[in-house]
Amino acid sequence: MTDDARPTRTPSAIDAIADQYVLTLAELNPLGATVMGLSGYDHLMPDLSPAGHEAGARAARETLAQLEDAEPVDDTDRVTVAAMRERLGLMLELHEADELLGLLNNIASPVQDLRDVFDLMPTDTAEQWGNVASRLEALPTTMAGVVSSLQLAASRGRVAAIRQVRECARQADELAGSESFFTKLVRGAAAEQALAQSDDPAGLASRLEAGAAAARAAYGELAAYLRDELTPLAPAEDAFGRERYQLWSRLFLGATVDLDETYEWGLAELDRVVAEQEAVAAEIAGPGASVEQAIAVLDADPTRTLRGTEALQAWMQETADAAIDALDGAHFDIAEPLHTLECRIAPTQVGGIYYSGPSDDFSRPGRMWWSVPPEVTTFNTWREKTTVYHEGVPGHHLQVAQAVYLRDTLNSWRRLACWVSGHGEGWALYAERLMAELGFLDDPGDRLGMLDGQRMRAARVVFDIGVHLGKPCPERWGGGTWDADKAYEFLKSNVNMPEGFVRFEWNRYLGWGGQAPSYKIGQRLWETIRDETAAARRAQGLEPDLKEFHATALALGSVGLDVLRDALAPAAAPTA
Repeated sequence: MTDDARPTRTPSAIDAIADQYVLTLAELNPLGATVMGLSGYDHLMPDLSPAGHEAGARAARETLAQLEDAEPVDDTDRVTVAAMRERLGLMLELHEADELLGLLNNIASPVQDLRDVFDLMPTDTAEQWGNVASRLEALPTTMAGVVSSLQLAASRGRVAAIRQVRECARQADELAGSESFFTKLVRGAAAEQALAQSDDPAGLASRLEAGAAAARAAYGELAAYLRDELTPLAPAEDAFGRERYQLWSRLFLGATVDLDETYEWGLAELDRVVAEQEAVAAEIAGPGASVEQAIAVLDADPTRTLRGTEALQAWMQETADAAIDALDGAHFDIAEPLHTLECRIAPTQVGGIYYSGPSDDFSRPGRMWWSVPPEVTTFNTWREKTTVYHEGVPGHHLQVAQAVYLRDTLNSWRRLACWVSGHGEGWALYAERLMAELGFLDDPGDRLGMLDGQRMRAARVVFDIGVHLGKPCPERWGGGTWDADKAYEFLKSNVNMPEGFVRFEWNRYLGWGGQAPSYKIGQRLWETIRDETAAARRAQGLEPDLKEFHATALALGSVGLDVLRDALAPAAAPTA
């Protein structure tokens, strides 16, 4: 597919409202602007004090009021209005419940956000390193705002569970150390190259060193506050409870689901995936072989083993590029800018694999990142081929970068700012299954790897809803009521990963209720919507067209799954 095929559309009044809201978001949260790839904000830090949170809520209210007075001119407008009402409305609900004010967990809170943004900042020139210095210099003021918000939330009885407070204190301590990420950032090779190009290398170097010291000190003060003042106030109970959990579930899915029915479905889905795994295990290790025996066979196969992160990065890139070439034109029409997907080893070492989208002009391409713990030195391709499809094509890269590419039909909020986990992660998990259906995972080892991931995601549904809603725990997993200890043993039995990864994920689920299940529940909803669309076409006497369904759905950008279903329903419904 070439740029000549890019569709066009005349922007509407509703697009103007959405575009203005993105500019407001960029001003209020420059970190988000960097994530979106918007230039002009990389030197700034957000106000994360209570006043900053209230400014964000005020902007959402004003935008919703503007949408009330605007008249949609086409279906694109109608989807924008529905999606913005759903997203902004939920953010206001979270704000009013003080959920954002007191947010702390081990993966997605200000503790991580204020450090992680530096991974996405351009660092090729001395001017760009000046932006890094400015951000480092501003970090202490922003961190003081974080502490003020945590203090206000605590005064209102909203404190994260003690497990999350302690983990955030531990992470803050690491970032406060003399050899922390900030020290390595300003003394790395990229910084040295930029200093050599600078008109004032001594001045820039001084700013960077002072900024890194200020950032370390800010994290040290945060760690002390968390340990000394917030820990005594933190509840021991991990569970969110039904009311809080339902709110977060709606945020991550963009849909309201019956949590009790979904929990029962999760148990059944886990059993189904395990049975499928056992059938594939018999193909690998012989009749009657267990999944563990099949894994042992695969792990002992040198042709499926990579040693070192350099080999891992090369294999990731080769696998991702091959998928793009194979799928383009046959199952998807992939625009030329999307053919560039950079696979990188992340500068962090906490574990996990993730994707970052391209900038609005594609000057920063989409990237797949692998954060490798220092003790992990070997990698098994049979486990990870499905992960490359999840993060790359047809997963996140196709989904996210396609929305960015459609700048002439989607406003900036739709293509850059709106991200719904159940839509995005559900699509990526759906994409893994799709690649199996299309024959890309016919190798039994690769297929077992895909099922290994699907099993983990099904287990998440059981774990997350079970613990946070205090559901009855099946006897095979300990009986009684779900709690953190039972959930950990359950997770170890269903996740084929190193101990450190399992421990990190366990803590993540406990502190970020509703997010982890959005993958598998999102996949379920994507498959349901696809089947409903196919049934409607058959009712019209038409054959289902999977390529067309995917193209139409992805052209909407990331929206809540209820909005997605409604947006696809009119075109799929039988005519009178």
